[in-house]
Amino acid sequence: MTSFADFGLPTPVVRELSRQGIDSPFPIQTATLPDSMKGRDVLGRGRTGSGKTLAFSLPTVARLAEAKTSRHPRRPRALVLCPTRELANQIAATMEPVAKALGLVTTTIFGGVAQSRQVSALNGGVDIVIACPGRLEDLLNQRVLTLDGIEITVLDEADHMADLGFLPGVKRIMDKTPKKGQRMLFSATLDNGVDQLVKRYLSNPVRHSVDDAAAAPPQMTHHILAVRDAEMKKEIVHALASGTGRRVLFMRTKHQAKKLAKQLTASGVPAVDLHGNLGQGARERNLEAFSSGSVKVLVATDIAARGIHVDDIELVVHVDPPAEHKAYLHRSGRTARAGSEGVVVTVMLPEQRGDVRDLTRKAKITAQPKQVAPGDSTMAGLVGDVAPYVRPADITPPQTQAKRGTTSTNGGSRASRRGRGTGSGGGQPQGSGQRTTAQRSSGGSGRSGGQGSGGQSRGGQPRGGQSGAGASGGGQGGSGRRRGGSGRAQRPAGGTVYSTSSSSR
Repeated sequence: MTSFADFGLPTPVVRELSRQGIDSPFPIQTATLPDSMKGRDVLGRGRTGSGKTLAFSLPTVARLAEAKTSRHPRRPRALVLCPTRELANQIAATMEPVAKALGLVTTTIFGGVAQSRQVSALNGGVDIVIACPGRLEDLLNQRVLTLDGIEITVLDEADHMADLGFLPGVKRIMDKTPKKGQRMLFSATLDNGVDQLVKRYLSNPVRHSVDDAAAAPPQMTHHILAVRDAEMKKEIVHALASGTGRRVLFMRTKHQAKKLAKQLTASGVPAVDLHGNLGQGARERNLEAFSSGSVKVLVATDIAARGIHVDDIELVVHVDPPAEHKAYLHRSGRTARAGSEGVVVTVMLPEQRGDVRDLTRKAKITAQPKQVAPGDSTMAGLVGDVAPYVRPADITPPQTQAKRGTTSTNGGSRASRRGRGTGSGGGQPQGSGQRTTAQRSSGGSGRSGGQGSGGQSRGGQPRGGQSGAGASGGGQGGSGRRRGGSGRAQRPAGGTVYSTSSSSR
């Protein structure tokens, strides 16, 4: 059996992986590491959850540690570009522990938070910057850092950056990096201009594709539930949310996601929302509640379709079927990650039958619509054990409307440009019951970094990442109006505190 030591990784890195229970590489890692460790440009293709983050993190830290160059203020040595702040935090949670094992310093750069901590980290000197294009360009234009020392560049989720319209900014950033460095690009697909990035910036890349990124994993079970009308749909959705395991419910609009989360909570099913109207602090509080298990239901828009990696999500529900098949696959990819099993449900109204048929055909899903009603055998099997009733004990004014005047996913907000951005920390959790960066770094001290957790799992072990600080050398800590920390890291969305009752629904 192949082990990480077989690829010539430094002993401290192998030891750190073993400490986390990560002993055997996934296929994408086995395929790419021989070439990436030699410094070759690599193009890796694989669906979400296949282990791409570790595939580029390991050669990046190993090759930087072997290089004769040294760390300097405002002059990072490696750059990882990704589309969203959630993904940046997740990458940081995966990369930071193995980097720290070799004495390397990492930090994250993205919008929605005050830039002062990011500038402080850069001034202190970092080896690896994990960044979203918008804020990174802002800092480059302010000349608070330079990319002329970059030795390794990674483009992660390149297709998603294309979908969000970030490719012009990515090209401007890439043009500022030395042409002679190593470059790695990881993407599920090569459409929407990603192929142009490959041709322009990668030199004779070695191509590796470990699965069909246009198809759902075989361990994913799909159901299409046909409902009579909108009222029955509401009952079906509430029932699907009422089980004991973690489940993610996807909506098309921010307003509907927020509304459904409130309705579920009011009915005794604690739920938090995740969408573009939330400030960074609210996002992290809600993800902490969901990841730690204090809340089992996350109601989200497509912002959560990538970069949100939480262990043991047993059910994904397309409350609103997505507009196209790629969104279906990325949403569904929140479950059945890294070889584990998962269930995906699409709730379909009569007028959506044609759209859902086209959607599933393009996604290569063979499930057929089945008429359902609350309480029937199909629903009972999907819901499983019903969780105990949870009563909203104390509802305070919502704290989730923090993005008036927001520019883009990573471009920051008016509030943050006035120095009032909410804080952030390392990575999102990947294991049940583990504390996250939001809890440790936003919970009071305001110090940089903080412990996050990731996870590449088999049989319950952490998956796709590791435990450790999501950003060192002065990442983003603290939240609110220039305060050190909110002290409310475990408060669910909207400031609601839940108490569990022994009665059942």
